[in-house]
Amino acid sequence: MSTIISTLKESDDENRVAITPDVAEKLVHKDFQVLVEKGAGEKAFFSDQAYVDAGATVVSRDDAVSKANLIAVINQPDEATRAKIHEGQILIGLLKALVDTDAIQELAKQKVTALSFELLPRTISRAQSMDVLSSQASIAGYKAALVAADQFARYLPMMITAAGTAKPAKVLVLGTGVAGLQAIGTAKRLGAIVSGYDVRPASRGEVESLGAEFLTSSVSAVGAGGYARQLSADEQKQQQDELVGFIKQNDIVITTAQVPGKKPPLLVPQQAIDNAKSASVFVDLAASDLGGNVSGSKPGQTVMTENGAKIIGAGNLASQLATSASEMFSKNVQAVINDIADKDGNLNIDLTDDVMSQLVATDHGEIISDRLRDALNLPTKQPAEDAPEEATKETKDADKGDE
Repeated sequence: MSTIISTLKESDDENRVAITPDVAEKLVHKDFQVLVEKGAGEKAFFSDQAYVDAGATVVSRDDAVSKANLIAVINQPDEATRAKIHEGQILIGLLKALVDTDAIQELAKQKVTALSFELLPRTISRAQSMDVLSSQASIAGYKAALVAADQFARYLPMMITAAGTAKPAKVLVLGTGVAGLQAIGTAKRLGAIVSGYDVRPASRGEVESLGAEFLTSSVSAVGAGGYARQLSADEQKQQQDELVGFIKQNDIVITTAQVPGKKPPLLVPQQAIDNAKSASVFVDLAASDLGGNVSGSKPGQTVMTENGAKIIGAGNLASQLATSASEMFSKNVQAVINDIADKDGNLNIDLTDDVMSQLVATDHGEIISDRLRDALNLPTKQPAEDAPEEATKETKDADKGDE
């Protein structure tokens, strides 16, 4: 009997799908059976017929959950769906393991093997093809510049017309990870004068290679494991004070700084909002239930300030570019499946592997990832004697704090 891979329809506020027809076809060619919940791809413009043409089978949610060996999702499924996932099944997606620890512990009790993309060790070069955080951040950064341009009341580029010359807009991007660099590149292509700010001086070369000016702080947020660290209260205040002057000089500010599993750093304090130019636009990619980079931002909402500035809570922009985002996400899922499948198509996860030992949140009732164990105040697992050493070469998108 062939291994069964399934994907589910996401919640109403999510447009992406975890497996596209293109990847479904590739999995079928490798002798996997692919089940797709009816309507799963519709909001990303992938019809049920497209999946059928790819060799997949369109089924009910109950069948997609109960029959699968591996269930691929974008976000953590709802409680009712999680309750139906049983021992021996693999669940993979953005499971918010470091935030929604109750749901992860429920999956552990059910002896589900849960792979949470937020836990992927991004400093290991072999993991690049699996890096959902980077692929989706790339989409979000691109879209952020377009959203800002759409909401801004003036031209972005310099425009010379018979009626006069329009000055180019000034755009400041805070955080120059994957999302930030995409936002910088897109804003530059739209003709704006762009600056990129990051607390990591090593980002200078990437920012300047895109034709933007690099700004930095006297505070460093370089953390372990390829992720930005959380700043102390004193460090945050010092950073904010330095930023207020930069922000006042710009028309558009795009913020991208996130720390997985932690409250996003407040980069744009109320003082900066109060001093901002009228009609300024702030696009906060970190806006979430945990907070955001911009004071007063609310996830999924646009807030107008008294001085006429707009604060756009844009924590899920990748969902607005659903087709491209789904294609990238699906290829990340495929890369994981290729990594754990043996020559006979069976799914076997090696918990001594340098990538899987961290990507796997739970397995057979046990919490596996050291980062998750730390979040749950559990002792760190001892590495196996023969486990391969973690590569030290940083990938381009590591150490950037994007989600």
